[in-house]
Amino acid sequence: MKKRNNMLALAVAGILLTGADVASALSISRLTPPSQLFATGGVTATPMISRFIQGQKFDLQATVKPDALKTITSVQFLVDGVAVGTANAAPAVGVKTSLVAATAITGTTPNSVSASYRGYSNLVAGVHTLTAIATQSDATTVTATGNFEVVGITQAGRKVKNVIILLGDGMGASHRTAGRIVAKGYSQGKANGKLAMDSLTNTAMIMTASLDTIVTDSAPGMANYVTGNKAASGQEGVWPDDTTDPFDGPRMEYMSEFLARTQGKKLGIVTTADVFDATPAANAIHTSDRGKGTGIVDQFLDDSSKTGLTVLMGGGRKWFLPSPSTITTNASTTFNGSARSTSAGADYAAAADLQAGWGIAAGNATDNTRNLISDFQTAGWTYASDKTSLDAAGTPTKLLGLFSLSNMNIAKDKIDGRRGVYPLTSPSSATPSYATTKIVEDYGFPDQPMLDEMATKAIKVLDANSPNGFVLMVEGASIDKQAHEMDSTRFMMDVVEFDKAVQKAKDYVDGTGDFAGTPHPDTLIYVTADHECAGATIIGASTKTDAALITEVATNGAATSAVAATLGQPVLRNNVVGNYQAAGFPKYTIAADGFPTVWDPDYKVLIGYGSNADRYENYRTRPYPSNDSQQPGNSVAPLSTYPRNNVGDTSVSSSRPYNQADGFFITGQVPGTQAVHSGGDIPLTAYGRGAGEIGGTIDNTDVFFAVMKAVVGGTTK
Repeated sequence: MKKRNNMLALAVAGILLTGADVASALSISRLTPPSQLFATGGVTATPMISRFIQGQKFDLQATVKPDALKTITSVQFLVDGVAVGTANAAPAVGVKTSLVAATAITGTTPNSVSASYRGYSNLVAGVHTLTAIATQSDATTVTATGNFEVVGITQAGRKVKNVIILLGDGMGASHRTAGRIVAKGYSQGKANGKLAMDSLTNTAMIMTASLDTIVTDSAPGMANYVTGNKAASGQEGVWPDDTTDPFDGPRMEYMSEFLARTQGKKLGIVTTADVFDATPAANAIHTSDRGKGTGIVDQFLDDSSKTGLTVLMGGGRKWFLPSPSTITTNASTTFNGSARSTSAGADYAAAADLQAGWGIAAGNATDNTRNLISDFQTAGWTYASDKTSLDAAGTPTKLLGLFSLSNMNIAKDKIDGRRGVYPLTSPSSATPSYATTKIVEDYGFPDQPMLDEMATKAIKVLDANSPNGFVLMVEGASIDKQAHEMDSTRFMMDVVEFDKAVQKAKDYVDGTGDFAGTPHPDTLIYVTADHECAGATIIGASTKTDAALITEVATNGAATSAVAATLGQPVLRNNVVGNYQAAGFPKYTIAADGFPTVWDPDYKVLIGYGSNADRYENYRTRPYPSNDSQQPGNSVAPLSTYPRNNVGDTSVSSSRPYNQADGFFITGQVPGTQAVHSGGDIPLTAYGRGAGEIGGTIDNTDVFFAVMKAVVGGTTK
């Protein structure tokens, strides 16, 4: 039998491999879980990439490229030299191994395979060696070596029963500070009060990089917290592989799955985004493509017995409606409100080895006509379609709430809807005119709950139905979405909305507010973000009253004045932006609903952006949010009249009532029409039992192990 070492080891040793050699040489090109030991050909084992708590499940996988005109007949996996399993055939019923075509690379390397062993776990703490031995059709073998760590948990102190994760998507330190300035105000250099998230007892700074980049997107940004492992861009609950199926990637077990399996805990997911979106999905769904909505939402129900999913609330009704489903807008136009699809890979169909290794449902790759709301109800879930029905739902055993077709409306626009406020159609005029419909009416959902209302209901449902405890994730999604749009007022109001949900979680721990009289000290809550968005920073405050600012925009705004021909002319900026002493202390009057009485007070706080796209700025609140491309009805009236972005919409007309390019032009740091995520560390604050386990400057994956130590082993901190 001929043996070969991994090609990577030869390359690291300095041996030149020609193109022909690479195309024909038998090799293991990927070994999962990822490790530096494998990536460097054995040169270094640090840093330790893949870590698991004792008993946490994960997949073993290898991609093998054969010699030209040869095939791979088997791949054996060994841990610490002991055989675990051998993949030598396509998936079969009841078998955890498989050997399938590596379809992503077979076009350039024929007969390449992806070999898997599904649902492996290890109870022995320490660093373990993973070895894959592949055999090809001429009996030649090749070996590759990697490693992983199993983190031991000792029993110490009282265990955490419930975990509440509050994630402000895209919320960096400046987003939090801006929310505090708006909601609490400052006097003589001191904050008049703290946000709820400021009052939590323990603080850490979190490094947010994902498996493949220093600037993460939301999918790994969330998943890394709840698996303890790095995921790659756009991926949730899986590592990268070399197949084209978005639902067959090598899995790692979520916190929710592990605790449902070992302790019987329940799971709740609450978001202001579409529930298929990256952050909510990255608590329960396994896919290499965060955009595969049909398959993502189907997994929520089909595998709810594995995740313990008991509460699911947010937007995203479009994925639950059978296609087609006709929706009529308030402008009497119609469109298909369903996004369910039969296109290749839209839905999931779990292979036999995944079913055997993880005990999951088989799925159905072609069910665009599925009525998922009805299926949830048949499975015993109570369904709420708006705030009224949510309030009337009481405390059911399981709760599904879908309050819009896609992303829910932003806090500012929901509050305007409740206050009966109509958007301006002449925002830079001293005599403004107003639209005839509210923004929430244009979107078709005028009765949406606020995030704190959803969080309160979720906690009550989980508390009533989870004798063994629960995990709840609550996301303030549009902090990120509006920072992408560089819409300062709207992202700040979403911070305020999010913080009100934080207060509800703290009330649950303390036995105050809506939970008065019954404290829950065995609950750990932590507030964090998946990443920072837009490089947002507080640059100062306006030197103008709002009336004077309106006049300034009309006089020196690039869209309406003589300086329009010179884009970037800073007259408006120079006359408005006050920094240092000129910034003073902006003051917002807060109404009984917890939000400012007016969005544009005199001498308002001003936000700048470091990772911005091209944009126009006039420092006033935009009457309309930028069009949300995920809304099924965005191409028909009334949403078709909404501004597209900050740059391209330069004409005012009856079809576009508001000119989003009103103000002076700012050249962006990045291409496109949206600001992007940044790679800076973000703050985390924690409260309750186990909060003391989290502190310092740590990786996002470290949070998982700190939490699981407190939940599984107990804590005195």
